[in-house]
Order: sequence, then structure tokens, then C-alpha cells
Amino acid sequence: MAIVVDLDLLLARRKMSVGEFAAAVGITAANVAVLKNGRAKAVRFTTLDAICRTLDCQPGDVLRWVPEGSDLSPSGD
Repeated sequence: MAIVVDLDLLLARRKMSVGEFAAAVGITAANVAVLKNGRAKAVRFTTLDAICRTLDCQPGDVLRWVPEGSDLSPSGD
């Protein structure tokens, strides 16, 4: 299973820095990096809610599923 977090794209579209985003969501910049780099094992609904509120988006704009072995998977499995 490959869940991809598309924060880079969303932050770029909104011209928002990682620091601004982290402060607005209420998480550390290090935790933003964990999300962006695909190393997160879980995301709390309260955090996802804060992300969507901050970016004015839907959860599906932040998270997407890519089948393993797909050319679109982040690791290219």
C-alpha cells in the first residue's frame, strides 16, 4: 500500500513556507518533513483537519493512494 502525501504541491500553490504551515497547523517543521517525505506511519484526524483548514482543501487533496508497483508510487516499487 502506498499512500502519498501531496503537501509540497499544496504548499507551492499557496506560496506557503514549511515554517508558516507548521505554525498554522500546530505541528513542528520536523513533523511536516516526515509527512512530506512519506515517512509518516499515521496522521491524526485532528491534524488532518488542521491541515485541510489551513490549506482550504479536502483530505483527498492531501492524501492519495497509489497501487504498489505503479510508476506513480513514490519509491517506484
